Amino acid sequence: MFAEITIDYFILLAALLLIIGVLTTKFSSRLGVPALILFILVGLIAGSDGLGFIPFDNAKMAQLIGILALIIILFEGGLSTKLATVKSVAVPSLSLATLGVIITTAVVAVAAKLILNVSWMEGFLFGAIVGSTDAAAVFAVLKGHNIREKIGATLEAESGSNDPMAMFLTISLIELLLVDNPSYLLLIGSFFWQMGIGALLGYLFGKLATISINKINLDSSGLYPVFALAFALLTYCITAILGASGLLAVYIAALIIGNSELTYKQSIFKFNEGFAWMAQILMFTILGLLAFPSQLFTWEVMIKGIGLSFILILIARPIAVFLSTIKMGYSLNEKIFLSWAGLRGAVPIVLATFPMIAGLENSPLFFNVVFFVVITSALIQGSTISVFAEKLGLTGAKRVEPPYSLELVSIGKANAEIIEFEVNEETSITGMSLKDIMFPKDVLINAIIRSGNLITPQGDTKIIAGDILYILVSKKSKKQLNEMLNSSIQNHKGEMQQ
Repeated sequence: MFAEITIDYFILLAALLLIIGVLTTKFSSRLGVPALILFILVGLIAGSDGLGFIPFDNAKMAQLIGILALIIILFEGGLSTKLATVKSVAVPSLSLATLGVIITTAVVAVAAKLILNVSWMEGFLFGAIVGSTDAAAVFAVLKGHNIREKIGATLEAESGSNDPMAMFLTISLIELLLVDNPSYLLLIGSFFWQMGIGALLGYLFGKLATISINKINLDSSGLYPVFALAFALLTYCITAILGASGLLAVYIAALIIGNSELTYKQSIFKFNEGFAWMAQILMFTILGLLAFPSQLFTWEVMIKGIGLSFILILIARPIAVFLSTIKMGYSLNEKIFLSWAGLRGAVPIVLATFPMIAGLENSPLFFNVVFFVVITSALIQGSTISVFAEKLGLTGAKRVEPPYSLELVSIGKANAEIIEFEVNEETSITGMSLKDIMFPKDVLINAIIRSGNLITPQGDTKIIAGDILYILVSKKSKKQLNEMLNSSIQNHKGEMQQ
């Protein structure tokens, strides 16, 4: 009877946490506070040192849940990132993700040595833990704002690729602290192995996943998102087992998958978007449960945390950004914004569990100070990103997500699907009547949404910018249709003249 009550009790708590987490995302935008802060707050209140609803003090379990959540979040972030945009900012993003993390680590290390009164090696360890921006925080915050595409892409690509660097530095520094005679040459070789093999395996698994998703003919469309997510987990595990960076491999694999032609692409995207939110709720809540307010909100931790946050936000990050992006085409305002938007989130807290598990002497102090630094970064930087973007003139056209969806689940065996396409001014068919458009074979416009109204397609219906088209197409004609829709008006006119 006791076991049954315990199981029911925890299921009830899980349900309440998810409901509170989902509602929290609604309130966070109104309050101007990043959702991750409210998720952490829920964990702090419900934990052992709060109301005691969920007694939790297991660093290994928190680390496991954190890494699983990061895999899901990075996978979703990679899926929704346009590869063409990433390519345009690949060099600065890579520079920020490597050189930027190293510079941040070094500057913070000096401060940590003085403020925390630790050894130089421990100071560098602290710097490595807080050295990377956080993908979960950056993806979540940028989604709600119309930041200029180039800047948003730089931040997303940096946060998606700098976690492996921070994790490598953290684990390496812990090994240096624990081993009597460490080999620095082996560490350098390990870095190139982790990054190089991680990138290669990510690309290969991304290609394999794309081919597998398109070739397999599953009985239910709901299985395709699960199949895609399984490849993300497989990519991480195989890469990690080989001693390379699993997180980097997952992000690159997601970029390849998300920018390929996929069966049930919208279903895969929507499922992973929802699942990533659930992973964020779970991860930040668990990390909140792991922290003890009585230890976190002491004068010692708060004063040291504020001092290190000040140095990280106003000194280390700007130095890293300005040095990492020299002669890379960024204006002064853009560099200032990149400096301010370097959010810290779950990754530093997860990395702070590594010293705890390794049994390092100052690991409790590190964890509490890192936790406080993350809260400070999220509250101060996360809640002011949109204000900074507007003041610096870095807001772009408002991002409009099509509010309509059409799930097609009944013709999985018919070798056809319905795609959603939003017309813009540069689309080749803009201004043309349906009867004049030379669509590929096996293509039919099912519906048009215009200014919130349903338009029944007729031969003389003219396509205008802003229309959302729902198009039934056979799988063999899908590639040709996409090429036609995504070609510019200039290219289309050139083809017509020829």
